[in-house]
Amino acid sequence: MLVDSFAKNRPAIIAIAIVLLVFGIVPMFGSNYQISIATEILIFALLAMSIDVLAGFAGRTSLGHGAIFGASTYVVVYWTSVVGGSPIVAVALGILAATLVAAVFGMLASRVSGVYFLLLTLALGMIVWGVALRWTSVSGGENGLRGVGRPEWLNDPTVFFYICLGIVLTLSAVIWRLVQSPFGLTLRGIRDSESRMSSLGYGCATHMFIAFTTTGFFAGVAGALYALFNNFVSPSTVQLSQSVEGLLMAILGGIGTLFGAFIGAAAIILLENFVSQYTARWPMVLGFMFIATMIFAPEGVLGAIRRIFRVGKKS
Repeated sequence: MLVDSFAKNRPAIIAIAIVLLVFGIVPMFGSNYQISIATEILIFALLAMSIDVLAGFAGRTSLGHGAIFGASTYVVVYWTSVVGGSPIVAVALGILAATLVAAVFGMLASRVSGVYFLLLTLALGMIVWGVALRWTSVSGGENGLRGVGRPEWLNDPTVFFYICLGIVLTLSAVIWRLVQSPFGLTLRGIRDSESRMSSLGYGCATHMFIAFTTTGFFAGVAGALYALFNNFVSPSTVQLSQSVEGLLMAILGGIGTLFGAFIGAAAIILLENFVSQYTARWPMVLGFMFIATMIFAPEGVLGAIRRIFRVGKKS
């Protein structure tokens, strides 16, 4: 039984082992700045994976997950800086708030698909952005909110990095099991033919609601970690570009691969941090990279690697 379980989950085990190996050695050789970059990659990889579950396995492209991510960040920073509460409680409240926002989004978006789903999640995300911008007494408006920093035991960048690594890898395993479960197989069936699944008696809207809410939880965890990492939140944290960036990470890594999110997050965050030092036009470079991916590797980097290995085995 153990051998069968390993064989079934071998891709996930190998992927998690590689991520653990690559990221685990960063603190041994990297500076605090490099550790900070690696931490940011982990956080946004989790956001990208939450988007990939919907886009890759349910056939629903969400432009609202950046707002869900940002809602969690807002709650954590507000609770620690304005209320003066415990960071641990703040993280729990942030994740809860994000999950509730995702549930509301899910109730409204679960009965539509295609471009209508895309536009509805875009509109809902814009509402959250508008609230963050205009509710100045709570959100700080354009000035945002500055946190009080991480607890003393989390101040060390290396300690915080390893905590993020443990959380992200654990949730990666949970997400993998989710998409491999009967629930995940049902999502794929809905993606391939919603009408057929409905005729077989599956509640497609219910499954989509659960999927949206669950992925919102994962985005909320990423947002809470980002609040502790960045110690600042503003309307830009919940704006459309946050969702688009997370979606681009998933696409670059490979939609439907899950673990390609780590590759996509690393590519975009490294590009932002290093190319921006030499030119203010780094978004143009990102655009060219995205176009090249769509032309030469439409299945994403990890998808292309899988294809090469399959061709190699056949030959």
